[in-house]
Amino acid sequence: SEYAPSVSVIIPNHNGAATLAACLEAACAEAGPGDEVIVVDDGSTDGSVAVIRRFPCTLVELGRRRGAAAARNAGAARARGDVLFFTDADCVLPPGTLERVRRALAEHGWSPAHGGGAPVAVGGTYTLRPYDRGFFSAFQSAFVHHFETKRREPDYLAAHALAIPAQTFRESGGFPEDLGLPMIEDVAFSHRLRQRGCRLVLEPDLQVRHIFNYTLARSLVNAFRKSRHWTTYSLRRGDILADSGTASAELKWNGVCWLAGLACALATLATGRAAALPAVPALLALGVLINRSLIRAWVRAGGRCFAFLAACYYTLLYPAAVWSGVVAGTAAFLGEKVRACTRRGASPGTSSGSGGPST
Repeated sequence: SEYAPSVSVIIPNHNGAATLAACLEAACAEAGPGDEVIVVDDGSTDGSVAVIRRFPCTLVELGRRRGAAAARNAGAARARGDVLFFTDADCVLPPGTLERVRRALAEHGWSPAHGGGAPVAVGGTYTLRPYDRGFFSAFQSAFVHHFETKRREPDYLAAHALAIPAQTFRESGGFPEDLGLPMIEDVAFSHRLRQRGCRLVLEPDLQVRHIFNYTLARSLVNAFRKSRHWTTYSLRRGDILADSGTASAELKWNGVCWLAGLACALATLATGRAAALPAVPALLALGVLINRSLIRAWVRAGGRCFAFLAACYYTLLYPAAVWSGVVAGTAAFLGEKVRACTRRGASPGTSSGSGGPST
């Protein structure tokens, strides 16, 4: 019979005790003969290690917090599998996940029995509906699912469901540990892979169920943080307008429509003239029109009432967090440029550096 490649499931964890049990129960149930589950504890202080030790998995303790990229790299260094499958401590693997990983890699030309083949990495996404119930969790799971599955050959593969041959991973140098941007390591890693000639493929059927436990505040904070770090990274690369996964063109146009509508509303308040006021609903409606495929995803996830409420949140409030992140990310990027110029003894206007590490 044809050789079935072994899979090492690698899970970084920092203070994930609340979700680890569900994550590891599913992951360990998926691991067959020759497979393994490796959990890298990144300096947790919440009892995570005690939870991990209840399961038949390999525990790697970093001792102090070093970040998700370092944790993933440490797990990969201990892995013995032919394939590395990265997921997160708040993700639950549905039955058959590792078989989907093996099948997807084989379908795209990789086989350890035939010298590996052309370099390829396969990514997945979140399920349309999350593990936990709640409006904001459902909003986020469908949002990510929709934008990450928009293209079969995407700009990046997310580390919540990323499969890569172990040899390809080690030759790539692993996740960048000096990026300084939490939540963006997998994007930078994907760009590094592509630069090295590795093909990135998105498999829509490779899905994990994410445990969000989002409230309104957590949803807005996530939007702010993601936007902040993504803006800094994109400014470093010079591709701020790129249509890239959840940093999609539709999200950016929705933000532009919201900002223009806000400007019209403020102009009305400042001048006392209502001439610009009719433009506000028209601009918001344009944002909805541009994102109509996302709204259809929300309908599939929770029905028309849920989709209506999700569209209202996405159109009226969510852009405020995104724009706040853009401002913070731009300020961080400009700060990098100023510090780099100061170190070189030059004025900001004479610098030609990128201000960030190469990816």
